[in-house]
Amino acid sequence: MVHIETLVVSLFDSNCFVIRHEDQDKALVVDPGDDAPQIIEYLRTNGLTVAAHLITHGHVDHVSALADLVAAFPAPVAMHPADARWAFTERAAFPPYYDAPRAPPRIERELAEGQEWTDIGLTYRIIETPGHSPGGVAFYFPAEKMLFGGDTLFRGAIGRSDLPGARPADLAASLKRLLTLPDDVTVYCGHGPETTIGAERRHNPFLQSFDWA
Repeated sequence: MVHIETLVVSLFDSNCFVIRHEDQDKALVVDPGDDAPQIIEYLRTNGLTVAAHLITHGHVDHVSALADLVAAFPAPVAMHPADARWAFTERAAFPPYYDAPRAPPRIERELAEGQEWTDIGLTYRIIETPGHSPGGVAFYFPAEKMLFGGDTLFRGAIGRSDLPGARPADLAASLKRLLTLPDDVTVYCGHGPETTIGAERRHNPFLQSFDWA
């Protein structure tokens, strides 16, 4: 059985997810946004090692603990190159709250549309979701019917498209793509509670009134 642990981290209550089988000691970590000691303590307390660090996008509240986490649990880092280019530079700083995040030693997996990866016995597909950031991606696990979508889609809301590098037209296209997934796919959002594709298709007011042009 797959277990998803949600750790709320950062000054902006970002979700860091730890994905694991309940009978295994390896995990995937999605978006270690800050509070590295909290994430490291959870992993060590539960006797876990990390198979891969998965990054949905490069904003500071989703990557600030990455360097410390990789130092404690060496494993491949997976990120889209369009965000990796700026996510660990001064362009990523968010004063007065955050300086530029420290970079991991390397990014071993440069993510792109349609790639499939298998870790800890789980296969997931990369869906490019630019709009909130240039290199946003979602990690889609078809067999488990779960999607880790970063800040593109939330319960009752959608991601911001007014930040540097964001584009409303790209966000609209990304949301359209996510809405092609089955209704019963659970969406684990970058902030706030999880939802489903079907619930957002039916009830999300931003999707009902969004200008899809």
